[in-house]
Amino acid sequence: MKESTQINIPPVTKSLEVNLPVEDAFRLFTAGIGTWWPIRSHSVGEDRASTCRMEGRVGGRFYEIQEDGTEVLWGTVLSWEPPRRLVFSWHPGYEVEQAQEVEVTFEADGDGSRLHLVHRGWEERVKVHPEVRDGYEAGWDIVLGKYLARTAEDR
Repeated sequence: MKESTQINIPPVTKSLEVNLPVEDAFRLFTAGIGTWWPIRSHSVGEDRASTCRMEGRVGGRFYEIQEDGTEVLWGTVLSWEPPRRLVFSWHPGYEVEQAQEVEVTFEADGDGSRLHLVHRGWEERVKVHPEVRDGYEAGWDIVLGKYLARTAEDR
């Protein structure tokens, strides 16, 4: 009998201080995502992408909208607990069977809040594209940098 080996791939984790109260930080991350997400560089359509949206409910879509109106699903909201936590599947431009899971939590931190992001569940995706996980280490830094810049504008 052949033994199955389970590959455990560590999650991508990010944490940052946000100069907004928890409620505002959560709202900007979710309902306001189209105002800060770097859509031209971090999307399926790139030059053709115009914005992205997240529907605020369990089962809601997280998707991009391209200039011609085409919608491309990035993931689905799996847990919706405003203003403290959300979890969504993540599979922009590829099969749902290779989806990962992204959990974002917000906690009070002084006058602002702290955002924690955990991007996990890489095992199926790296079978097809082994290099993809490492790209998200830098990719989330860029995305969250845009979010952080936007929080400064909303302060």
